Amino acid sequence: MELSATGASASTDLAFSHGARNRLTGHDLGRFAGSTLFDSLGRVVCGVGKLPRKELYEAWEVARRVRRWYRGGRVIDVGGGHGLLAHAMLLLDDTSPEALVVDPRVPRSAAALHNAVVSAWPRLRDRVRCVPSDIREFSLMSTDVLVSSHACGALTDVVLDAAASARATVAVLPCCHDVGRSHAGALAGWLDGAMAINVRRATRLEAKGYRVRTQTIPSDITPKNRLLIGRSSG
Repeated sequence: MELSATGASASTDLAFSHGARNRLTGHDLGRFAGSTLFDSLGRVVCGVGKLPRKELYEAWEVARRVRRWYRGGRVIDVGGGHGLLAHAMLLLDDTSPEALVVDPRVPRSAAALHNAVVSAWPRLRDRVRCVPSDIREFSLMSTDVLVSSHACGALTDVVLDAAASARATVAVLPCCHDVGRSHAGALAGWLDGAMAINVRRATRLEAKGYRVRTQTIPSDITPKNRLLIGRSSG
């Protein structure tokens, strides 16, 4: 049986949409029966029973692509909600000292997820915490790694600007593009609005002295699948 990149069987993938918003529960445990790190994390999320299926796959795909290029650093998960992306970043690279989930509204179930992850990986105890704050009011360091999965609308620009001000590494998966607030510029004549906005974001980051990488996560998880990664070259 052929396995997918995440460790699930191809036949299972056909019947199990990775982009669905249904919550993962104990009924889904059999879909994560493998021995991979992803399967282990999937079983933990199923046990919590509070997170959408889509969130698990998005967080994993973003985290593994970022960690492919950049390791270490304090992880700042902006608008991270439950903090699944923050935990995945530490699981994939234990050299990061901690991960902070910076979000003005922290879900009640965030604590349940953290406790479940720590139960499975005790080394993460006291290394992931939620900070109920706006990223614009948070003090950043150049050694930080900012990540944000589905930073809606102009929040993507806020995250990029905050990272650039501190010369920190940054990775964003933009969504809900607001053409009125995130200017598409002259590129809108050639590209659709969302693509034009993302291209301008990449070029602005380059203009600020960043080495930019553009990637995608699988479109069956989300059609808003363009991942923008940048590290200061200065």
